[in-house]
Amino acid sequence: MYSTFNIKGVRHFLKRGQALWVDKMGNTAFYLIYRGVGVRPLRPGQKDWRENMGIANRKILHTDILIIGGGTAGCYAALTVREHSDYSIIIAEKANIKRSGCLAAGVNAINAYIVKGRKPEDYVDYCRTDADGIVREDLLLSMSQGLNRVTDKMEKLGLVILKDENGEYVARGNRNIKINGENMKPLLAKAVEELDNCQILNRVNITDYIVENNQILGAFGFSIEDNTAYEIRAKKVLCATGGAAGLYRPNNPGFSRHKMWYPPFNTGAGYAMGINAGAEMTTFEMRFIALRCKDTIAPTGTIAQGVGAKQVNSLGEVYENKYGLTTSQRVYGTVRENIEGRGPCYLRTEGITSEQDDSLKRAYLNMAPSQTLKWLESGKNPSEQNVEIEGTEPYIVGGHTASGYWVDNDRESTIRGLFAAGDVAGGCPQKYVTGAMVEGEIAAIAMVKQLDEGYTEPELDEETAFDRKIEEYDHFLDTDEKMFTYEAIEEAMQKVMDNYAGGISTHYQFNEKQLELAKEKIEQLQKLVWHISAHDMHELMFVYEVRERLTVALSVIAHLKDRKETRWHSFAENLDYPEKSKDWEIFVNSKMVDGELKMIHRELGNMCQIPEGNLACSVSPSPKATSNGLMFQGKGDVYEHSDK
Repeated sequence: MYSTFNIKGVRHFLKRGQALWVDKMGNTAFYLIYRGVGVRPLRPGQKDWRENMGIANRKILHTDILIIGGGTAGCYAALTVREHSDYSIIIAEKANIKRSGCLAAGVNAINAYIVKGRKPEDYVDYCRTDADGIVREDLLLSMSQGLNRVTDKMEKLGLVILKDENGEYVARGNRNIKINGENMKPLLAKAVEELDNCQILNRVNITDYIVENNQILGAFGFSIEDNTAYEIRAKKVLCATGGAAGLYRPNNPGFSRHKMWYPPFNTGAGYAMGINAGAEMTTFEMRFIALRCKDTIAPTGTIAQGVGAKQVNSLGEVYENKYGLTTSQRVYGTVRENIEGRGPCYLRTEGITSEQDDSLKRAYLNMAPSQTLKWLESGKNPSEQNVEIEGTEPYIVGGHTASGYWVDNDRESTIRGLFAAGDVAGGCPQKYVTGAMVEGEIAAIAMVKQLDEGYTEPELDEETAFDRKIEEYDHFLDTDEKMFTYEAIEEAMQKVMDNYAGGISTHYQFNEKQLELAKEKIEQLQKLVWHISAHDMHELMFVYEVRERLTVALSVIAHLKDRKETRWHSFAENLDYPEKSKDWEIFVNSKMVDGELKMIHRELGNMCQIPEGNLACSVSPSPKATSNGLMFQGKGDVYEHSDK
C-alpha cells in the first residue's frame, strides 16, 4: 500500500520507509523516509532502505528492572535489588561500570556523613540553609538517615576509611570523613559483576524511554562498539545517568574544553529523556557553579576544610564573611571582589605547616594530580604561595542543588514505574556520593516492593516503535557529509548559553531579554542537529549527547526566566529581579506538553514525616486525591503530585 506526499512541489510515493522521487525530466531516485521527509537517497546498488544501513543488528531484551547508568547510584541500586529479591536486572552504561560516573577517578573524602555528635536532622538543616529553603525536607531526611549505613556497606566491600588512634573515623569538619577512595568505583563494580541474574551492557548508550499512557515500558539505545540497536523492555526503570555538563562555554575552552569540574560525559541524558517523555522536572534554575582552583579545576574543599584556609583577595583581606558562607555566596563573593578590582582571589595557604603541605600534595595526587603537579612545577609548596580560585561554568547537577526529576519519597517520578536516583533526582541537594547511594537503595527497595505486589504488562507494538527509532539512528549514520559537525553545534550552544543565559563572560548574570534570545538561538540549533553526520557508532553517541545538552539548555532557560527573583547569587543572578522575594518560596517545575515546556509552581513544606530508621515513608493519599493525582500534605495545604 502506497501513500503520496509532496516535497518541494514534487510528488513522492512512499512504501515501508522508501520513496520514489521523480524530477521534471522523468529521472527517478529512491529516498529513505523519516516522519514524512525524504532525508537522503539510497546508496548505489542499494535495493531496499534497510540494506547497508548503519544499524546492522537489532536486539530486544526483557528484564524486570532496567538501570540506566552504571555509576554510583546505579551500581548501589543493583546491589540492593539483589539483597531483597532475585528479580532480573540489566544495567546499561555508555562507558564501563569499572570507571564510570563521578567516581571514575575516586574521591578523598565522604562528603555526606553524620559524624559523632550530629544527627540526620542536622544535615537537613544544613542543606535547607545552603539552598535558601528550596528543598524537599522529606527527601533530605530519608537520604540523611541512610548516609552512615551505606558508608558501612562500602567499608565492608573494601573501602579504606582513615581512623585515628582510637579507631574512630577521621572527621573533616561537621559532615565529612577522610578515605582512600581512588578505588571506590572498582570496588562497587566488582560487587555488581559478581551478582547473579544481572546483565551488564557496557558501551551501550540509551537515548529514549519507551512510555505508553504515562507508564514506563523500557528504553531504546545502541551499542557504541558495533552497529547494534537495543530495545530493552522492563517492568521498572531506574534513571541514574548523572547531571549535565558542557551546557556553557567552559573556563578552559579550546583544546581543554573538557577540562571541567564535572565529568564531560555526563551530558544530561536522563534529564533530556525525562523532559521529552513528559516527566515533571524541578528547580533547573538552581544551577551549580563550583569554586575551584584556577586552571587545574581541582576542588577547593580539601584546602578550605583540610587546613582551614580562608578566602582572601589580592589585598590579603578575608572576604568570605562579607558575602556569606553558603556555596553560592562563596562563588558570588569571589566574582564581586574581581569585578570591583580586588582580585585575584585566593585560598590563604601561606604559613601552613610542612605536614599540611605534604598532606595536601598527597590528597590531590590521588584526586586531582594536576594541582600537585602545579605546586611541583612552580617549585613552591602551598605554605609558600596562596592558591588562586575562580568559579566554573554553570552545571545542572542534583547532587549539589535541587535540580532534577520531581519524585516522591520512594524516588518514583511522575511517570509510573520510572525512578530516579543520584544527580538526576531533584529536591534533595548536597547528597554527594553517599547520598546518591542512599537514593539508589531507596529506589531499589521501592521497585522490588512494587514488583512483589504484581505487574501487568501493557501492550506495545514493539516492531513499529523499534523501526522508527532505528530509522532515526540510521539517518545520522550517513556516509555523506552533512552540513554541520557535532563539535560545531556544541560550541555554538556553549557560546549562546555563556553570552545570554548567565555564563562566565557575564559574571553569571542575565535578564529576560537575554534569555528570550538564548531560547530562540538554542531552538535554531536544535533544528540544525538533524543535519549532522556520524561516521560510526561512537560519533552517533556524540550526536545524541549534543541533542541532550540542547534539550536541557532549553529547560534551564525556561526555569531561569520563570523565577522572578535572585535567591542564589551567581547560581541564578537575575538582573531584572536582583532581590530575593518571599513570593518565590516555591518550587519552579516544568513539564513538556505538546512540544512546549509548561511551567508549574509547587508549594514548599514537608511532604511527609519519616520515622527514624525507616528507609522511606509511606504516603497515604488525602481525601481529595483522585485516580490521576496523589496528594501530599504540607504546611496545611494540599500539595499535588500530578500524573501519578
